[in-house]
Amino acid sequence: MSSNSRLRTLGAKTAGPGHPVYVTGEIGINHNGDLENAYRLIDVAAEAGCDAVKFQKRTPEICTPRDQWDIERDTPWGRMTYIDYRHRVEFGEDEYRAISEHCAKRGIDWFASPWDTEAVAFLEKFDVPAHKVASASLTDDELLRALRATGRTIILSTGMSTPKQIRHAVEVLGSDNILLCHATSTYPAKAEELNLRVINTLQAEYPNVPIGYSGHETGLQTTLAAVALGAAFVERHITLDRAMWGSDQAASVEPQGLTRLVRDIRTIEESLGDGVKKVYESELGPMKKLRRVAGVVAESESADREPAAV
Repeated sequence: MSSNSRLRTLGAKTAGPGHPVYVTGEIGINHNGDLENAYRLIDVAAEAGCDAVKFQKRTPEICTPRDQWDIERDTPWGRMTYIDYRHRVEFGEDEYRAISEHCAKRGIDWFASPWDTEAVAFLEKFDVPAHKVASASLTDDELLRALRATGRTIILSTGMSTPKQIRHAVEVLGSDNILLCHATSTYPAKAEELNLRVINTLQAEYPNVPIGYSGHETGLQTTLAAVALGAAFVERHITLDRAMWGSDQAASVEPQGLTRLVRDIRTIEESLGDGVKKVYESELGPMKKLRRVAGVVAESESADREPAAV
């Protein structure tokens, strides 16, 4: 299998073997409907060295079950119906134009998870580098077909999904232009339920598809382990403060943690190497100083010698 068949284009960048891990800061709705919060989160991601930020885009009347529209709930803006709340945390075209301009100034890409076909059409107004399928949408064939029709790279999260459901989604989307992400859809996810070796399982099952990781755990070390296992794409929810209001905040990474995460991802990917054992030039000095016995002669030398007499 050629490594080129496992490369995916995300804007001006490439994700897959031989390329840097593509790191995305998932803003989602952690902006709480406040454009200034969104700007600050974009700034945090850009300063940490992320390649992109990601939002979520819904058409509330489509994505919210009708029997939940009129249920009242407490929010930071007072008590309101659930459908009004869903509208309150959604950005419209003017806000996304502003977001697009801010990202361009900061040199960082943005894209989103559309939760319905109208949201796909909305996002197609912008030159996004990719679309994301949230784990909750993996079984929505209508949405998957609409996303495939855009011709853009599709990032598919596989949380709360069976192998059969994943295979079906890949068939609907086609494998030529997708990137699969292992995920566990618990917020926050327990370490014992992350099952990071699924990254290797997916690599074996889909050898022509790059495999990434979408993490919802607390802490950073398990995401770094995903990179060591070969994740070509990493996504973590980000927040200005985990104490902020919202269901995703507690499973999100704060600014200082995001900076450490990106720094350590770059160190790990640099340290993985090509898997070919060699003696580095930097080792020659210590070898001369520390090794008492020269050891087996080089293969090139031993090949020229006569066989020993029996």
